[in-house]
Amino acid sequence: MANQKYILLEDVADLGLAGDEVSVSAGYARNYLIPKGLVTKLTSGTEKMLAARKEQNEARRAKELSETEALAAKLNEVELTFTMQASEDDQLFGSVSARNIVEQLAEKELEVKHQQVKIDDTIKELGSFDVVIALGHNVKATIKVKIDRAQA
Repeated sequence: MANQKYILLEDVADLGLAGDEVSVSAGYARNYLIPKGLVTKLTSGTEKMLAARKEQNEARRAKELSETEALAAKLNEVELTFTMQASEDDQLFGSVSARNIVEQLAEKELEVKHQQVKIDDTIKELGSFDVVIALGHNVKATIKVKIDRAQA
């Protein structure tokens, strides 16, 4: 079936921002976007509704962007330290995952989702690492993660 044109009512990751006209498959629209209230078909009524919402959406986006940038500034100054058991060749008995990083950030009252922490796998050795956190709105922060050897 061919793609159909819709208007986004909300921002949708990897699709567009509220008010954008998008072309998506009928199944994606019918099964996901429409039931969640994320899109509507373009009519004269929806054009008027979108014009009214446009200022609200722009103000909300600007507020979210400033909050995200403020969080990124705080995160860029953070250094987390984990103390873990390790073998003689500096390999950890265990690992440090994105969830471990999020838990330590939460203790510092910095709220981040584990999906935002961009590490390839888990950290499995002693040392210092730079970990990127993608906060959205194309804003990224880099935190320092240090893994120290626990004293036996």
